[in-house]
Amino acid sequence: MTTPTTTPTPAAKPFFSLEGRTALVTGATGGIGAAIARALHRQGAAVVLSGRRAEALASLQAELDAARPGQAWCVPADLADPAQADALVGEAEKASGRPLDILVNNAGLTRDGLAMRMKDSDWADVIKVDLESPFRLARAALKGMLRRRSGRIISIASIVGSTGNGGQANYAAAKAGLVGMSKSMAQEAAPRGVTVNVVAPGFIQTAMTEVLPESVRAKLLGSIPLGRMGQVDDIAAAVLYLASDEAGWVTGTTLHVNGGMAML
Repeated sequence: MTTPTTTPTPAAKPFFSLEGRTALVTGATGGIGAAIARALHRQGAAVVLSGRRAEALASLQAELDAARPGQAWCVPADLADPAQADALVGEAEKASGRPLDILVNNAGLTRDGLAMRMKDSDWADVIKVDLESPFRLARAALKGMLRRRSGRIISIASIVGSTGNGGQANYAAAKAGLVGMSKSMAQEAAPRGVTVNVVAPGFIQTAMTEVLPESVRAKLLGSIPLGRMGQVDDIAAAVLYLASDEAGWVTGTTLHVNGGMAML
């Protein structure tokens, strides 16, 4: 009697695996950007790191190379310069030698001040880096992604883009614009299998928030139902989800990660 042969069942792909994918993370020298780069790299992605501080980028690259060699590259860029923003996607693909699958628009800056006293330059600087450069990068990335019928674009906004915040009219406007821009791009890109989404952090524990007076920190904590400041890894986890195949049916959305501070 012949024993029937069976075909082995292929091993299931691990959840949130990014094996074979290449990501570009802007603002990778900051706390959130570095955490995002680490999370994507840990899940198998090759990662191109970009920011203005070349030494900090090289240090992060060395850290990633120690964990998984040859899967991280540095491409410094100042996104306040439109020409550098336009060129960065191409430079990232040249450095890695592979097409870009994931773009994370994380770079940003603030120039806070009351609206009635805000300088034109403070308005323009924030809009240029926080809104215009993500548009330029997404526009460049979409060209290849649409042709390949695959890709993920994820931009980091902020809770203040939905709630506003005194002294941050420029920053709130840029982050609100990022949401509207992403929704429009999502509608354009969806027929070709490319998703465009936003992560909107609340108050995250970083070097910037650590220097706040204790009274201000206590007030902030009192407004967060989960009772703690966010961690950079909270944001990285949200980006990882949106970059993965598990979020393949999610586009045009804003994922709010704020501890319940604003339940939107």
